[in-house]
Amino acid sequence: MLLFNVLGVTEFQPSEPGAPSAEDTPPLVKDLWDSYQSLGRKNFQEVYHDIQHAREQLLNMFNLGYVNLQWRAYAEAVYWAANYKIHRLARERSYVPDELEGLEKSLADIYFCNFSLFQSLPDTWAIDQIFPIMPIHRLNEKPTRTGILADITCDSDGCIDRFVDLRNIKDVIGLHPWQENEDYLLGIFLVGAYQEILGDLHNLFGDNNVVQIALDGGNNAYNIEHVEYGDSVSEVLVYVQQSKDELIGQFRQSVEQAVWTGQCTLEEARHILETYRAGFEGYTYMER
Repeated sequence: MLLFNVLGVTEFQPSEPGAPSAEDTPPLVKDLWDSYQSLGRKNFQEVYHDIQHAREQLLNMFNLGYVNLQWRAYAEAVYWAANYKIHRLARERSYVPDELEGLEKSLADIYFCNFSLFQSLPDTWAIDQIFPIMPIHRLNEKPTRTGILADITCDSDGCIDRFVDLRNIKDVIGLHPWQENEDYLLGIFLVGAYQEILGDLHNLFGDNNVVQIALDGGNNAYNIEHVEYGDSVSEVLVYVQQSKDELIGQFRQSVEQAVWTGQCTLEEARHILETYRAGFEGYTYMER
């Protein structure tokens, strides 16, 4: 099982657009606003088609120079507010029309997570393997948000947007609202050494901390038998022929030069060097 914490969330929460008041409002923008205003339980499918058509036409008009950036931005706000309301209305039904199934992913939050997909879950990226995923915290609360998971690598493919469902595969996972000052852990199951070996220091993220746990079935308890700490930054740098001592020496020269030229004080220089040196002994993943 792979455990990791959530570092931050980009929530999809559209603002309520106001009515267009300008006399020069483009007709297509007015049509989009009227569709949004008429949206209800009985016509949300019809409105969905109307706003798709209006948006497509507006984008064409914008590309041709007939609609300015201000109106395009306003139209986008109305469009996404309408989609958000349509999605909520569709979820009230026992059956969600096929044409609206993609809305859930488009409106999902992005949960940024402290792991590397390429290092710890390469089969997710390479062969579309789907692993069971669920929150570890707040299990007595019903998830009220839907999201996809993004890792901390620089690659846009470093995300998980396919999840186990009861009967099929879903594009989002149910999660709890993230709170900045509280830990929120997620767990990915059925993973292990095989995925770590395939990862092979991708993006220079080293091995994770490993905890071996023994279960006591009789007492419904567990014991931590062994902790194997993951790679430090200096250990990973050795694999790419970089020396911690050489890097610190080069950086020290730059800091000393900054002191001589008055760019920083001696006390500031000490603090900078201590922080730089401590970074080599830290974990390759984000630390709090």
